[in-house]
Amino acid sequence: MSFEYLPQALPLYATVLLSLITVLTLILPFAIKIVNDQLELFFLIMGLAAVTISGSWSLGLVLDAIKAPLTVGGLPVGIFQVVLVFGLLTHYFNRQLYPPIIRLFAKLSPGLFYFLLVSLLGLFSSVLSVIVTAVILSEVLLVLPVRREDKIKIAVFCCFSIGLGAGLTPIGEPLSTIMVYKLSGPPYNAGFLFPLQNFGIYIIPGIIILALAASILIGRRVSIHHEAGEPYSESVKGIVIRALKVYIFIFALILLGDGLKPLFELFLNLAPPMALYWTNLLSAFLDNATLTAIEINPNLTLSQIVSAIIALLISGGILIPGNIPNIVAAGRLRISSKEWALIGVPLGLSLMVLYFVALLPIFLTK
Repeated sequence: MSFEYLPQALPLYATVLLSLITVLTLILPFAIKIVNDQLELFFLIMGLAAVTISGSWSLGLVLDAIKAPLTVGGLPVGIFQVVLVFGLLTHYFNRQLYPPIIRLFAKLSPGLFYFLLVSLLGLFSSVLSVIVTAVILSEVLLVLPVRREDKIKIAVFCCFSIGLGAGLTPIGEPLSTIMVYKLSGPPYNAGFLFPLQNFGIYIIPGIIILALAASILIGRRVSIHHEAGEPYSESVKGIVIRALKVYIFIFALILLGDGLKPLFELFLNLAPPMALYWTNLLSAFLDNATLTAIEINPNLTLSQIVSAIIALLISGGILIPGNIPNIVAAGRLRISSKEWALIGVPLGLSLMVLYFVALLPIFLTK
């Protein structure tokens, strides 16, 4: 993925076609069932089209797209390997793993269990990475003796929390890795603790708010005795296919992000700082690491950096393609794009408004 901050002019036809791809990417997964069922293939087609229209094809892009699902922060431990290995471990050891989860849920009140699940996964995602925490979340929710609609709600709340928490360190997710990389020189000289020092005051309260909301809104309505947890039924073949689908999804998002990059650069350069916060709602369907690579540079003030990154972290939870945890959880729990959006859109917009109010002093800082 290229890190240069170089806005490009686009021909009119490319602007129109890339805008059309953006609209189709936002609408079709909700409007057409077969698109939702084949989401990986759809995003791959959109990504190939976007790169072709924008003329962004290069060997570097292809290699980036191939490596992205296999590495995180330069380490050879990517989403593909984690999903595959954890899937196989669960397949062979589910009888040892699942009963303790069910017993713990039975001992604690549902509200307390959800509070701990949302808050701890959010906080630990900064050191375990979003991939590992999302896999843990998926397996926990799979066996809880609660209604499917409650599992979907908790999955969305947790993925928002995981996405926020991962922004606390450069190893949490690619967004924070890229941000630290781009700000590693003067004037910020960003190091490992830069995200925690500058974003912790906003992120940690957000995680606690999400945990409390999940505990109150969902936990109080749950009866743990009226539902049976899903019996484990996934085959080794199914695990491999799921890991391959995740690989294709990430590969496709890299292509889509790079293909749409010139359009976003054009748009983002026209947006004033306060509008940039809301413009980053684009992260709901586009990898937020891509937008970080486009937006963040050492010439920005710290206020601009904080507001942009917070908006990206929140928006990533709104739709399934917005962040890695969403992709992992939705794939494992078979959550459709529409089911996710029904929870993710109102929750994400509520958080955006809440943070907008909290960040007003920053927006008004010169």
